[in-house]
Amino acid sequence: MSRDADPYIFSSDTLPSDLRFLPPLANGLLGWRVYDNIMHMGGVYNGEAGRCHRADVPCPLAAKIESKDAAQHAYSLDTHTGIFTHTLTSAAVTATQTLYSHRYYSNLMVMEILLVRQMTATEPVTVNLVSAFTPESKDIAFESGPDYRGGRYIKGQTTSAEYPGGLCPTVHIIWIPIPETLTLPPEQSQSRWGFILIADNSFDSAKAKFDEALNLMATGNMRLSHEKAWKELWLQSKVEVTGSDSLCRALIGCLFYLLSAFPSIHDTSSSFGGVSPGGLSNGGDGQDYWGHVFWDQDIWMYPGIALFYPKLARAVLEYRVRTIDGAKDNAEKQGYKGLKFPWESAVSGREVCPEDIYGNQEIHINGDVTLAFQHYLYLTEDLSMFREGHGSDVIYGVADYWVSRATWKPEDQKYHLLGVMPPDEYYYNVDNSVYTNTVAKFSLQFAGELADLLQHTAPKEWKEVAEHIKIPFDQESEYHPEFDGYIKGHPVKQADTVMLGYPLGLQMSKQVRRNDLEAYEPVTDPQGPAMTWGMFAIGWLELGEAERAQLLLKKCFSNIQGPFQVWSESSDGSGAVNFLTGMGGFLQAVLFGYTGFRVQKGCLAFSAILPNDISELCVRGVNYLGSQMDWLLRKDEVCIILREQTRSHGSAKPYNLQVVLTASGTEIPLTPGQPVTFKREPGCVRKLKSTSSCWSL
Repeated sequence: MSRDADPYIFSSDTLPSDLRFLPPLANGLLGWRVYDNIMHMGGVYNGEAGRCHRADVPCPLAAKIESKDAAQHAYSLDTHTGIFTHTLTSAAVTATQTLYSHRYYSNLMVMEILLVRQMTATEPVTVNLVSAFTPESKDIAFESGPDYRGGRYIKGQTTSAEYPGGLCPTVHIIWIPIPETLTLPPEQSQSRWGFILIADNSFDSAKAKFDEALNLMATGNMRLSHEKAWKELWLQSKVEVTGSDSLCRALIGCLFYLLSAFPSIHDTSSSFGGVSPGGLSNGGDGQDYWGHVFWDQDIWMYPGIALFYPKLARAVLEYRVRTIDGAKDNAEKQGYKGLKFPWESAVSGREVCPEDIYGNQEIHINGDVTLAFQHYLYLTEDLSMFREGHGSDVIYGVADYWVSRATWKPEDQKYHLLGVMPPDEYYYNVDNSVYTNTVAKFSLQFAGELADLLQHTAPKEWKEVAEHIKIPFDQESEYHPEFDGYIKGHPVKQADTVMLGYPLGLQMSKQVRRNDLEAYEPVTDPQGPAMTWGMFAIGWLELGEAERAQLLLKKCFSNIQGPFQVWSESSDGSGAVNFLTGMGGFLQAVLFGYTGFRVQKGCLAFSAILPNDISELCVRGVNYLGSQMDWLLRKDEVCIILREQTRSHGSAKPYNLQVVLTASGTEIPLTPGQPVTFKREPGCVRKLKSTSSCWSL
């Protein structure tokens, strides 16, 4: 990349040879890989239980521009605006095709074509539009309806519900038909065409949104409203580094694709369907984990989004709340009380994993879900999510499950979780996965904290199990074995035990943290999933070993497939495509590794460290207790600028934020618009706090 090139624009003269790595365009409801003849719609699945997958929806915009004359081609994805552009240049014409999933109007996808004459001539200029679209789907029984205002119309219903007695969603699509050719008349120097599609669950709603889209086209506001929505989104978050162009582009790509998987910050529909490992553009029958929602959403993707966008963070929690009935059904089928969130989730919250062993044994998902709720409360202190939003039902239900699931062993006076699968899926039916038991302990403790805040009487068993659950530890080797009976040096699939330090935050000495990292790093599968090395990198950054962390982080670059920065699950290009889980882990390595951010009860702790090749890290839009801040990290100093200070939830008083310099105890108040700069001291943890915090009352 040249020094003057915009790192937000990914360009190429050719398309990737593997079409799986064409850029996905999504907006939280509709997702599509450019030129593909199918797209997906959030919450629209077909198939019962383990056969459930994202339903293929035909995409009328699956068209490429071609010319009969020799032409040069250029392709670009502008992540500033979420617009993919194909430019065809011949001696006679420059044809520009732009494609985007509308960022504000989530039911809308757009294709625009501009033809500009290259020379003065009296002949018409024609380009071909080669379409792969057919109005059919193997998952939805579509039928044609009458045209509506010049748009074609089909409607259909999925052929199988997620569970017996469940609803089969209906899809209505209205679109402007795409002709086989477009012609620039002899008397015109240029001309523009617009093609739109609307996908909705209701015909009346689809018609209303098609009307609105036609009006946007007529007034020239179609692209403007889309670009405005992306601009607004980027104003609330920015992660840029100085010193490594490739790292900067990778971070931009990660944040762009993750944001594309979330709804608009103005969305009020409460219909967000969660985030799957491959996003909305992937997940059909037998591919990319069928579009199911895993722990990937709550542990890997969520933290990097929640740090900037509390509304989008809340959308994730609300998705889990809507699946409470399914989670209760899962627990009952296992013979336990409370809630058991599914290892693989679709709409209802009932288990849809194709293989029972994962759904039955990978129970750490429960703690992963509650950790996201805990993270949200510590970041926002928004108790309405837990009162009126029923978040407390999730936390208490999970706590009841852990109590019901745990087994007391009198010989060691500990509670055990037996017959589980840890995050490292090379092992199953093991006892006391150290990750599972730790996340269970913390979710039980959080349930007690929340009960105190909400003046709810907590069952004494929550505290009893939390205090006495077994956390495996080898006293002789001073490290955490992955589970009872784990043999040190045996291979592991992915980050597991190393996640005790981050994101779980289990207290341990620096020596134990080092021992865990050194025990598992050399035996972790190099072909394992992409998010793994980010967790190891965070561990080494905690210990002040930035260069070692950087070497691990660079391993992730083999998962980034050019030219559009699309991730694959494995470094050889195999596995899930547009692997948002890996992007989330990579983003966290910088957001929580370089900065040392730790979201804790009553404070946002931080301890900055940068590797030698990075001279500056700029993180704009960090949202803590509703106040937005920009952070600038350099080798020897940290600068914080408070953009605005908001009021406490339910209070007339604003949060008065101050930086606490731990060593001296000095408190530096933050004032909007006034930078606060202080020296970076290696290994020194500082804290951002508020005297108005609900935890300090």
